[in-house]
Amino acid sequence: MTGYPIDRHGLIYRSTALEAGFTDTEITRAVSRGDMVRVARGAFALPGDRTPEQTHLLAAIAMGELAGGSVVLSHQSAATVHGLEMLRPSLRRVHLTAGSSAGAHRSTTRHEHVGILADDEIAIVDGVVVTSLERTAVDVACTTTMGFAGALAVFDSALRRGADRTEMAEMVRATRRGVGHARRALRYADAKAENPGESWSRAVMVEAGLPSPRLQHEFFDDDGSQIARTDFDWAGLLVGEFDGMTKYQKHVRAGETPFDAMRREKEREDALRRAGIMVIRWTWSDLERGRVVPMIRDWLTRLKLAAA
Repeated sequence: MTGYPIDRHGLIYRSTALEAGFTDTEITRAVSRGDMVRVARGAFALPGDRTPEQTHLLAAIAMGELAGGSVVLSHQSAATVHGLEMLRPSLRRVHLTAGSSAGAHRSTTRHEHVGILADDEIAIVDGVVVTSLERTAVDVACTTTMGFAGALAVFDSALRRGADRTEMAEMVRATRRGVGHARRALRYADAKAENPGESWSRAVMVEAGLPSPRLQHEFFDDDGSQIARTDFDWAGLLVGEFDGMTKYQKHVRAGETPFDAMRREKEREDALRRAGIMVIRWTWSDLERGRVVPMIRDWLTRLKLAAA
């Protein structure tokens, strides 16, 4: 398919396609052939291999644009625009805040929230009107279905992206549904946590009352050469690593596969063990099945870093 007007976000709007001389019949046939895909009512995009977050981002931008400035993208939808990482977000609906005290509206694809937004709670990111980074993080933290862990993950991500902790702390003083675990999560939030898996890991440690680990510490050998930079460590004797495949993809070098990066990770682990440091690892499955806390507690006890 060629010739359709595509905006800078990769979106094709029915209105601009009609203005360019295309007909509804041609648009319908293009969708039927798979030459383009519908992302929202009246908005399309070229087909492609997109993550759920990328697909939601297109739908969110389209709905915001088609609303003509009457609403602001918020919650999980604003988070995708800001590039915030979330722990298992629900991306079925596009979230918007109407900027009024009128009743909210919800459909299968759209969730319109009630709320008056202050000027400093609204931002423009790449031409898209969204709630500010801080307001977005607080909204997600209060509404995540993943509770404390979900709130911690979005706050960690917001701090990595430069959010103001003081502003968020002021926002969570207000009474609203879900604010309790948001307040608690903000106290533990740390920009050093590099992904939602690490955030979830810290959340279960906090909830189990385990000693707090050091984050992203660098270890060196006797010659001063760096051995490793680790996800978690306790007293330089026990290292904990969260193994998510995206972690390996992030460190893939040119011409490599994620498994090459994984092999380097294992070599790094061997170097730590030669230095007398115990290394334990866990995965998404371990977090889901509640195996992380018993594993950490066992080794903290063995190494006399915590009472039995």
